[in-house]
Amino acid sequence: MTARDYDLRIMKMEDYDTVYALWRNTPGISLGAADSREQIEAFLLRHPGFSFVAEVQGEIVGALLAAHDMRRGFLYHLAVKPEQRKKGIAQALVERCLMRLKDTGIAKVHVFVFRDNAEGMRFWQGSGWKQREDIHVFSHSIVSGE
Repeated sequence: MTARDYDLRIMKMEDYDTVYALWRNTPGISLGAADSREQIEAFLLRHPGFSFVAEVQGEIVGALLAAHDMRRGFLYHLAVKPEQRKKGIAQALVERCLMRLKDTGIAKVHVFVFRDNAEGMRFWQGSGWKQREDIHVFSHSIVSGE
């Protein structure tokens, strides 16, 4: 697949239902309250122009959320429809988000991958990302449902 076979564009709230269904149907992606329509809308408003979708003939086939905290960038929920995988779409989404983050002055980007997500681990390692062994992620829910 060449770049002419798919288009990348900034994710809009109008994409939510389609993108949420894509995430829900992608093994390795865990969805919670932070992925509600209201939370994603707030995310996109707070980080405009950092998240992208991929389309083939007008149909959304891939998506990636991206944001930053002024120091580090973060990628979330990379997903591509199974029948569109191995065509460079995921890599193109990542590169577009990284370019946007770099243009903002962000020098380092992190992605969180569940340990049992073998396909995700292969993708990120195969794309030159390094797995950190020196840190652990700790989480604490301050509202129910997270």
